[in-house]
Amino acid sequence: MSELSLLAKNARAAQRRFAAVSADRRTAALRSLAEILKHRMAEIVTANEQDCAQAEASGLSDVLLSRLRLNAKKIETLCEGLHSLAESEDPVGRVMRRTTLDDDLTLTQVQSPIGVLLIIFESRPDAVIQIGGLALRSGNAVILKGGREAKKTNAVLVSCIQQALQEQQLPPEVVVGVEDRASVSALLAMDESIDLVIPRGSGAMVRHIQESTRIPVLGHAEGVCALYLDAAADPVMAAKLAVDGKCDYPSACNATETLLVHADFLPTLDHVGASLIAAGVQLRADKSSLPHLPGAVAATDADGSTEYGELTLAVRTVASMDEAIDHIHTHSSGHTDAIVTQDQSAADRFLNEVDSASVFHNASTRFADGYRYGLGAEVGISTGRIHARGPVGVEGLMTTRWLLRGAGQVASAYGPGKKAFVHRTESTED
Repeated sequence: MSELSLLAKNARAAQRRFAAVSADRRTAALRSLAEILKHRMAEIVTANEQDCAQAEASGLSDVLLSRLRLNAKKIETLCEGLHSLAESEDPVGRVMRRTTLDDDLTLTQVQSPIGVLLIIFESRPDAVIQIGGLALRSGNAVILKGGREAKKTNAVLVSCIQQALQEQQLPPEVVVGVEDRASVSALLAMDESIDLVIPRGSGAMVRHIQESTRIPVLGHAEGVCALYLDAAADPVMAAKLAVDGKCDYPSACNATETLLVHADFLPTLDHVGASLIAAGVQLRADKSSLPHLPGAVAATDADGSTEYGELTLAVRTVASMDEAIDHIHTHSSGHTDAIVTQDQSAADRFLNEVDSASVFHNASTRFADGYRYGLGAEVGISTGRIHARGPVGVEGLMTTRWLLRGAGQVASAYGPGKKAFVHRTESTED
């Protein structure tokens, strides 16, 4: 048996033991991890500084460098997320429904961990703690493959999680890391040991993984998110939301990449444009919006369907909401799209008709995040339509099992001319 096969097999065995322990022990591991991160903060930051220095010397793009950096503020945010997870209800074994089939024959549907997850991600070492925390809460095991540019940081963070598990006498094999790229190909072939693959990275990376494995893949396409300024948009609010959506974290997958502008809003677009340009954003404007945006450059055909990951924003003019929604369905990635308007009927229509994983009214696209949604953290964002959609937190990492408690009944005793099932729904409260 190869080293990787043994690693996956051990993760499977550890996960089954881990899911069977009490909720209190998983909660204690989460709290321990938050304390360990604070205690080892200097070590983590030093490792990250070394990774960043090496990555910068090798010519890593500014976009990826910004994702790679992990400072004290980000670590504190990670700790807040862990405490949020610790305070949330443990999902393992939660009763979803309870049905009496007959006297002394009760069927219960309970939540259950998916099992062993393979998480492949680029640049962001904070994903190690987000994913590890979700694993601790959900009773899953995870095999983590981070980018080589974050090798030192990832190794320290994985060791922090394993330390937290060991402090609570829990199996450290629940969260393990692999380093080399060759490991990914081998792991993607282990459908007997791995239950779900979650890639966090570019659309090209996600598609490559989907084409390379029989294991189910939960992932998202590019984060091409649009902010639509309706005819009834407030210019001050529009400027604030556009700047936040584009500038708060330009390389994030929930950053605004396209500004759709209703033609009737064009006379007040200059205020929005001035705010964006003052924030250092390059505007790529179409023919109709360009005269209203001093300092902008002419857009190309690719602008409006591109994930820039930097301080660049496409501006497209639309004649109606129909055209705005059609543009989103044609050019966005189904990740997150938002409308700015004071017209409640327009907002309701946008929320009802835009078919994206997250749809907002008068709010920045940057809110599309598991931590901000109150999920504690996210293992990734899904733009697919099966199992989970949008930020995937604990609930997205659970499946169900059916538990039947009887008193010696046999199936052949039921049917036409025989005993009848009661099928009475019972309370799920214990």
